[in-house]
Amino acid sequence: MKIAIGTDHAGFEYKEKIKILLAEMGHEVKDFGTYTNDSCDYPDFIYPVARAVAAGEYERGIVLGGSGNGEAITANRIKGIRCTITWDIKSAELGRQHNDSNVLSIGQRMISEEQLPAILKTWLETPFDGGRHLRRIRKIDDLFEAI
Repeated sequence: MKIAIGTDHAGFEYKEKIKILLAEMGHEVKDFGTYTNDSCDYPDFIYPVARAVAAGEYERGIVLGGSGNGEAITANRIKGIRCTITWDIKSAELGRQHNDSNVLSIGQRMISEEQLPAILKTWLETPFDGGRHLRRIRKIDDLFEAI
Protein backbone atom coordinates (compact mmCIF):
# COMPACT_ATOMS: atom_id res chain seq x y z
CA MET A 1 0.00 0.00 0.00
CA LYS A 2 1.18 3.56 -0.71
CA ILE A 3 0.97 5.61 2.46
CA ALA A 4 1.59 9.33 3.01
CA ILE A 5 2.77 10.46 6.45
CA GLY A 6 3.23 13.84 8.06
CA THR A 7 3.62 15.44 11.46
CA ASP A 8 4.58 18.49 13.41
CA HIS A 9 7.39 18.50 15.98
CA ALA A 10 5.18 16.87 18.66
CA GLY A 11 4.76 13.69 16.62
CA PHE A 12 8.19 13.57 15.00
CA GLU A 13 9.60 10.68 17.06
CA TYR A 14 6.61 8.42 16.37
CA LYS A 15 6.63 9.36 12.69
CA GLU A 16 10.16 8.08 12.37
CA LYS A 17 9.24 4.83 14.15
CA ILE A 18 6.07 4.38 12.08
CA LYS A 19 8.01 4.78 8.82
CA ILE A 20 10.19 1.84 9.86
CA LEU A 21 7.19 -0.26 10.93
CA LEU A 22 5.37 0.42 7.65
CA ALA A 23 8.44 -0.47 5.59
CA GLU A 24 8.80 -3.72 7.57
CA MET A 25 5.15 -4.48 6.74
CA GLY A 26 5.95 -4.01 3.04
CA HIS A 27 4.30 -0.61 2.50
CA GLU A 28 5.65 2.27 0.44
CA VAL A 29 5.89 5.45 2.52
CA LYS A 30 6.18 9.10 1.47
CA ASP A 31 7.29 11.42 4.26
CA PHE A 32 5.79 14.92 3.98
CA GLY A 33 7.72 16.18 7.03
CA THR A 34 8.52 17.69 9.42
CA TYR A 35 12.05 16.37 9.51
CA THR A 36 13.18 17.63 12.94
CA ASN A 37 11.97 18.17 16.51
CA ASP A 38 12.04 21.95 15.96
CA SER A 39 8.76 23.70 16.74
CA CYS A 40 6.56 24.10 13.65
CA ASP A 41 2.94 24.44 12.57
CA TYR A 42 1.09 21.18 11.90
CA PRO A 43 -1.12 22.43 9.02
CA ASP A 44 2.04 22.89 6.92
CA PHE A 45 2.59 19.12 6.95
CA ILE A 46 -0.89 17.67 7.45
CA TYR A 47 -2.58 19.52 4.60
CA PRO A 48 -0.22 18.08 1.93
CA VAL A 49 -0.77 14.54 3.27
CA ALA A 50 -4.55 14.92 3.13
CA ARG A 51 -4.45 16.50 -0.34
CA ALA A 52 -2.28 13.66 -1.66
CA VAL A 53 -4.67 11.01 -0.28
CA ALA A 54 -7.75 12.87 -1.58
CA ALA A 55 -6.12 13.14 -5.02
CA GLY A 56 -5.56 9.37 -5.11
CA GLU A 57 -1.78 9.63 -5.10
CA TYR A 58 -1.70 7.57 -1.88
CA GLU A 59 -4.15 4.97 -0.63
CA ARG A 60 -3.92 6.04 2.99
CA GLY A 61 -2.38 8.72 5.15
CA ILE A 62 -1.11 8.93 8.70
CA VAL A 63 -0.84 12.25 10.52
CA LEU A 64 0.67 12.84 13.91
CA GLY A 65 0.95 15.49 16.57
CA GLY A 66 0.83 15.83 20.32
CA SER A 67 -2.84 14.91 20.70
CA GLY A 68 -3.84 14.22 17.10
CA ASN A 69 -6.79 16.60 17.38
CA GLY A 70 -5.53 19.53 15.31
CA GLU A 71 -4.15 17.13 12.75
CA ALA A 72 -7.52 15.38 12.34
CA ILE A 73 -9.31 18.71 12.08
CA THR A 74 -6.90 19.88 9.38
CA ALA A 75 -7.10 16.65 7.38
CA ASN A 76 -10.89 16.55 7.56
CA ARG A 77 -11.12 19.96 5.90
CA ILE A 78 -10.19 18.25 2.63
CA LYS A 79 -13.06 16.80 0.60
CA GLY A 80 -12.89 13.02 0.50
CA ILE A 81 -10.84 12.63 3.66
CA ARG A 82 -12.15 10.62 6.57
CA CYS A 83 -9.54 11.09 9.26
CA THR A 84 -10.12 9.31 12.54
CA ILE A 85 -8.18 9.78 15.76
CA THR A 86 -7.02 6.62 17.44
CA TRP A 87 -6.02 6.03 21.02
CA ASP A 88 -6.15 2.24 21.04
CA ILE A 89 -6.70 -0.83 18.87
CA LYS A 90 -10.50 -0.66 19.12
CA SER A 91 -10.68 2.94 17.91
CA ALA A 92 -8.43 2.06 14.96
CA GLU A 93 -10.65 -0.91 14.12
CA LEU A 94 -13.89 1.07 14.35
CA GLY A 95 -12.42 3.92 12.33
CA ARG A 96 -12.00 1.49 9.46
CA GLN A 97 -15.11 -0.67 9.96
CA HIS A 98 -17.61 2.14 10.44
CA ASN A 99 -16.00 5.22 8.89
CA ASP A 100 -13.84 3.81 6.08
CA SER A 101 -11.03 5.94 7.49
CA ASN A 102 -8.42 6.80 4.87
CA VAL A 103 -6.30 8.95 7.18
CA LEU A 104 -5.29 8.01 10.71
CA SER A 105 -4.44 10.63 13.32
CA ILE A 106 -2.18 9.64 16.21
CA GLY A 107 -1.27 11.72 19.23
CA GLN A 108 2.26 10.94 20.38
CA ARG A 109 1.40 12.21 23.87
CA MET A 110 -1.71 10.02 24.03
CA ILE A 111 -0.51 6.47 23.33
CA SER A 112 2.54 4.43 24.21
CA GLU A 113 5.14 3.49 21.67
CA GLU A 114 4.43 -0.17 22.39
CA GLN A 115 0.88 0.27 21.07
CA LEU A 116 1.98 1.53 17.65
CA PRO A 117 2.53 -1.80 15.83
CA ALA A 118 -0.85 -3.24 16.82
CA ILE A 119 -2.72 -0.01 16.10
CA LEU A 120 -1.13 0.31 12.65
CA LYS A 121 -1.70 -3.35 11.77
CA THR A 122 -5.33 -3.13 12.84
CA TRP A 123 -6.01 0.08 10.94
CA LEU A 124 -4.28 -1.14 7.79
CA GLU A 125 -5.89 -4.59 7.73
CA THR A 126 -9.44 -3.93 8.93
CA PRO A 127 -11.94 -3.77 6.07
CA PHE A 128 -14.81 -1.31 5.81
CA ASP A 129 -18.13 -2.92 6.79
CA GLY A 130 -20.20 -0.98 4.24
CA GLY A 131 -23.97 -1.39 4.64
CA ARG A 132 -25.53 1.19 6.94
CA HIS A 133 -22.12 2.79 7.40
CA LEU A 134 -21.81 3.50 3.67
CA ARG A 135 -25.16 5.27 3.77
CA ARG A 136 -23.87 7.51 6.56
CA ILE A 137 -20.62 8.31 4.77
CA ARG A 138 -22.61 9.26 1.68
CA LYS A 139 -24.69 11.62 3.81
CA ILE A 140 -21.52 13.28 5.06
CA ASP A 141 -20.31 13.64 1.48
CA ASP A 142 -23.66 15.13 0.44
CA LEU A 143 -23.47 17.64 3.28
CA PHE A 144 -19.97 18.59 2.19
CA GLU A 145 -21.22 19.21 -1.33
CA ALA A 146 -23.90 21.55 0.04
CA ILE A 147 -21.30 23.91 1.52
